[in-house]
Amino acid sequence: MYRFLLTPRWIAACAAGVLAIVVCLWLGSWQLGRFEDRVATQHDTSRAAAGAAAAPAEPLSGVLTAARPEVGTDTVGRAVSAAGRYDTAHQLLVPGRTLDGRAGYYVLTPLRTANGRAVAVVRGWAPGSPGGAAGVPAAPSGEVTVTGRLQAPESSGSGGAVAGGLPAGQLGTISPATLINVLPYPVYDGWVAADAAPAGLSAVPTVQPQGGDGLTLRAFQNLGYTLEWFVFAGFVVFMFFRLVRREAEAAQDRALGLEPAA
Repeated sequence: MYRFLLTPRWIAACAAGVLAIVVCLWLGSWQLGRFEDRVATQHDTSRAAAGAAAAPAEPLSGVLTAARPEVGTDTVGRAVSAAGRYDTAHQLLVPGRTLDGRAGYYVLTPLRTANGRAVAVVRGWAPGSPGGAAGVPAAPSGEVTVTGRLQAPESSGSGGAVAGGLPAGQLGTISPATLINVLPYPVYDGWVAADAAPAGLSAVPTVQPQGGDGLTLRAFQNLGYTLEWFVFAGFVVFMFFRLVRREAEAAQDRALGLEPAA
């Protein structure tokens, strides 16, 4: 009944089917490997962040150097210290920030260091809407050393950032691009969430950059493509056996005289 499989047409069809299955399985395995690589990378990043959080504070100038001035995923959450004087004249309030499900705002006070650059220090979070600097605890005067967690610059629209049109003394996003417009001196990349918040303010936890805590959408796309390619391989097998069965039934009908011979 299945002698037709030995004809050149069906031998070619079998070869094409086997090739299609092999290609689908290879592509599915490749996408699965990409997914596993992304999982491993995310785990490595999480372990590095956990190790950085447990490490003692390092001078900010040693973490953000001239060779590597930007905050990366391996430095977010790292304990850093910086010495200088608070510039209370340029203190900024950052509205639209939530903590423990409550709406509020950050209190950002630039800390000018000895090298002339400043670091944006978020001294803490306060509930409600910013009504002005009058209700904010004053920053310490004189030379101080601040210890906190290094945070990545915010992108527009992230972290609850508020759109433009804010009153003077308020800031929508914390980044060098926005700080350069309101501060008369250069600033370090990112910002520092102070460990010790003054009375009336709450300490700000580390904010992981987008995609830094958990798998990215691209990783799950790789997993979805893996499933698709394996489904395609199964579909090729299903269609091949379906065509073989139809051909065998047709051959049987021709043998019984129920269908004219081709």
